[in-house]
Amino acid sequence: MIEKRSFDSLGHADHGWLNARHHFSFANYYDPKRMGWGAIRVWNDDEIAANSGFPPHPHRDMEIITYVRKGAITHQDSMGNQGRTEAGDVQVMSAGTGVRHAEYNLEPETTTLFQIWIEPKRPGGNPSWGAKPFPKGERSGRLVTLASGFAEDADALPIRADARIMAATLKAGEEVTHEVGDGRHVYLVPATGAIDVNGVRFDARDGAAIGGGEAVTIRAIEDAEIVLVDSE
Repeated sequence: MIEKRSFDSLGHADHGWLNARHHFSFANYYDPKRMGWGAIRVWNDDEIAANSGFPPHPHRDMEIITYVRKGAITHQDSMGNQGRTEAGDVQVMSAGTGVRHAEYNLEPETTTLFQIWIEPKRPGGNPSWGAKPFPKGERSGRLVTLASGFAEDADALPIRADARIMAATLKAGEEVTHEVGDGRHVYLVPATGAIDVNGVRFDARDGAAIGGGEAVTIRAIEDAEIVLVDSE
């Protein structure tokens, strides 16, 4: 099963400094048919104006992954961590028993990013944060795991969920195949470009909700950058 969620159908909130699209119900956007996909609870497509951002606020019991598409985001949290994550790179935060954090765009341009929330395998645990560069050239023509809850993905950022966050850059005509296991839930968004997923076209920032039990072939109709989450 592949369900297409076109960009125009997503929830929308424009706060001036923040222009956000919501793939799932979030804040003032509520759609009972889009409460989540498996353990995936949030996929926000955010545009954050220069010299603005999210002031300190709390979270708990959630794995929060930020994939920066353009610009950079600067992170601060109550654990004392600080870091700047640039376009193409990833940061993860395990909220655990509770953490406060802020995310600022200190750049002279708009920053765009995907913010993805996944439910952890179990509640609690000490909060943590990490970030890592992932050069786009290393994922040319193939899916690379950026963050993972599986021990075998030693090069990926660790999260506390039975999930993998993956990305690929594809030239027009290139394709990759991803096996979706029984009972798994995949959500896929092309950050740029247009792709074909098992015969269904998805344009930039459309969402694809894919059920378990079949392989999907992702073919680039034009040069594309894709982000994929495979979760329980």
